[in-house]
Amino acid sequence: MIETSRGTIVSFHLTRYADLGAMRYMAFDRPVLKSTPGLLFWRLLGSGRGASTSMGADLRRWAMLAVWRDERALDRFLSDSPVAARWRSEARESWQVRLTPLTSRGRWNGTAPFGPLPASTPGIDPGGPVAVLTRASIRPSRLVAFYRSVPGVDRLLNEQNGCLASVGVGEWPLARQGTFSLWRDAAAVRDFAHRGRAHRRVIGRTRAENWYSEELFARFSPYASEGTWDGADPLA
Repeated sequence: MIETSRGTIVSFHLTRYADLGAMRYMAFDRPVLKSTPGLLFWRLLGSGRGASTSMGADLRRWAMLAVWRDERALDRFLSDSPVAARWRSEARESWQVRLTPLTSRGRWNGTAPFGPLPASTPGIDPGGPVAVLTRASIRPSRLVAFYRSVPGVDRLLNEQNGCLASVGVGEWPLARQGTFSLWRDAAAVRDFAHRGRAHRRVIGRTRAENWYSEELFARFSPYASEGTWDGADPLA
C-alpha cells in the first residue's frame, strides 16, 4: 500500500530481533529519539505474544509509535537515524506503516499527541482499512479485573473476520497497556465495538468501576506500509 500525506503524520514500527538482547534498546534509543528533528511525540513499546493483550510479553519484538511534523521528517529519520539503520541490519522481521489521524479522544500522559481531532466522525467513512490505537493507565486496584477480562476479548478479536492484524503493546509491565490493530474497514471496527458481547461487557465495567486513571482511543487511515508482520504485510 503506497500513498502520500501532507502535514503531521503518525508512524507505527514493529521490529522482531533474533535474541533477548534487544531489550537494551529501550534505554539506548531514548537519547537518539529525543534529539531527532521533526519528531514531535514518541513512545517505545514492548509487545505481547502473538495477537494477545494478556500479561505474556514477547521480549524479541518491540514497537515504536511516533508523531512527525511532516513526511520529510520521517523520511530523514528512516534514511539517517542509527535507530532505523539498526532495524534494517539487525531485525529478523520488521514492519512499518504511516498513519493519517482521523479521530482521537483521551490523553497520553496528559497530552493529546495527535493534535486537535474530533472524538468521532458520525457518518464519515474514510474508505479502506482503518488502524485503531488504544492505550490506558490501569489503576493498581483494578489490575486483576482487567487481566481477567482479557481472554474473552482476545477470543472475540480472533473471531473477527474484519481484523487484519493486532498486537498488544505497553510502556510499563502490567499497568500501562494498549493495542494496535488493523481492520478491513470502519464497519468492521464498529461491528467489533458494538456487537461483541464480551467487549461491550468489558467497556461497561471499565466505566462503572473506574478501571483507568487515563485512557486514549484513536483511529487512523493507514498507508505506505512496508515489510512483514508475522510473515506478511496485512495491508498488502
